[in-house]
Amino acid sequence: MRVEKDGDILVCHCPSTGKIGNIIFDRVPCLLSKSLDKKRKTAYTVEAISIDEAKTWIGINQNAVNRYVEHFFRIGVLYEIAPNGHAILREQKVGNSKLDFKIENTYVEVKTPLQFLAFTEGDRPSSMECTNSHERFVRHITELGNRLRKNENAVLLVCFAYNAPIFTPPESTKQNRLIGNAVRQSIEAGIKVWQMNMNINAYGVELLKYFDITDHLLLKI
Repeated sequence: MRVEKDGDILVCHCPSTGKIGNIIFDRVPCLLSKSLDKKRKTAYTVEAISIDEAKTWIGINQNAVNRYVEHFFRIGVLYEIAPNGHAILREQKVGNSKLDFKIENTYVEVKTPLQFLAFTEGDRPSSMECTNSHERFVRHITELGNRLRKNENAVLLVCFAYNAPIFTPPESTKQNRLIGNAVRQSIEAGIKVWQMNMNINAYGVELLKYFDITDHLLLKI
């Protein structure tokens, strides 16, 4: 991303590998973090953007979201999802996949949807079709379901680095139907789906709320 900072144009790292809504990145305010790694090709990372006049920030660093989740588990504030969060383990290999976390007998896979962000102005493009790798997601949700047959728990944690409304699946497309079917089968097998909202600003990140959306998704898929 090319970012203007104090009159200079900087080439900054974009920490998202998928589509970020229908946003045209032209004069979009952002928050940057500076890396201390001198070997990096880019000195700055774009951590968050704002798409409204009130300058509310939306975190787009999907790698950082996993670090935030790990922190909140470790300090015990996500105890309803899994107690004893201090026992968290990262990137656990399961079958042909790596799941994000394991906390005792609970596996947690974190997803940070960004493809549904949208400007509200009428002159902005309206396409919000999911373009992330659905094969990887289906593989991970299937592996989560397999954990249930081994007397373990499995949680899909849908995370937003802003105060998002309750997550609702997007309009029906071939990819989205494949994902929806995989999620439905996993929920019917016993997987729980939770949503976690955070607030990000220039000073840090805070947990706003987290809640179970399993039944809501079953009604919407």
